[in-house]
Amino acid sequence: MKTLLNLLIISPFLFLSCNNDDTIPEENQNDLESLPKDLGGAHKAYTLDNTNAKFGHYIYTPSDYNSDSFEYPLLIFLHGSGERGNSETNPDILNKVLVNGPPKLIAKNEWSPKYPMLVASPQLPSGNWNPEDIHDFIAYLIANYKVNTKRIYLTGLSLGGFGSFNYISRYGSEAYTAAIVPIAGGGSKNSGDKFTTIPVWAFHGDNDNVVSHNKSIDMVNAINTANPNTPAKLTIYPGVKHNSWARTYNGSGMGDESNTYDAFNTTIYDWMFMFEK
Repeated sequence: MKTLLNLLIISPFLFLSCNNDDTIPEENQNDLESLPKDLGGAHKAYTLDNTNAKFGHYIYTPSDYNSDSFEYPLLIFLHGSGERGNSETNPDILNKVLVNGPPKLIAKNEWSPKYPMLVASPQLPSGNWNPEDIHDFIAYLIANYKVNTKRIYLTGLSLGGFGSFNYISRYGSEAYTAAIVPIAGGGSKNSGDKFTTIPVWAFHGDNDNVVSHNKSIDMVNAINTANPNTPAKLTIYPGVKHNSWARTYNGSGMGDESNTYDAFNTTIYDWMFMFEK
């Protein structure tokens, strides 16, 4: 991101962060380094009528998950509006959650974060992501899987980006998550003080004609105005429409971002690993 002086010249209302130290602190790596390398795990589907969870979902477990006693970081992915469906009445509809984001990378054998993670991809039957339902779903995962509760991360695109922001707006420091990555989303500008202990890295395309990139700008400004422990970050892709998520989840957007905002100079997964609850 440019200097504060340049930012003020561009817009007197823009208060975005500039954090170039995106390496995992050494003291935050010990629990990660002890985890066995993921050589390709299992990606299982649980339809709504075949789970006690709030949602039908896919769950990815790393290769050595069942043969060790380690607790793993957990990533929850919230899909967009086009992937909603009721897997209780139509089991095949659960496969819609595989069309974007981490579950797509897993399905294509392109999932390779630096450290192994559990990945849960719930499916919303209808409507919007409800913060209470997200909270209950995470509680279910904690109760049923070997989760490192200090390392729970949340990301979502479009409708799921709103869901990610709204989850923290509702729960604040009581949220399970250590950090969130909302993409092409937005939220309540009046809830910036709820994010003071939850790091945020938002992404958006500046030509998004479905959800204006101003919604991400407004949220990041509101959060940073509340002086969070970790300044919220925002990466903007020039000329990119609504689908700003594919290049973010697979990392291919690195180098294509606007230099007016935060640089995309590390994977979102490595950035998540910087933070513990």
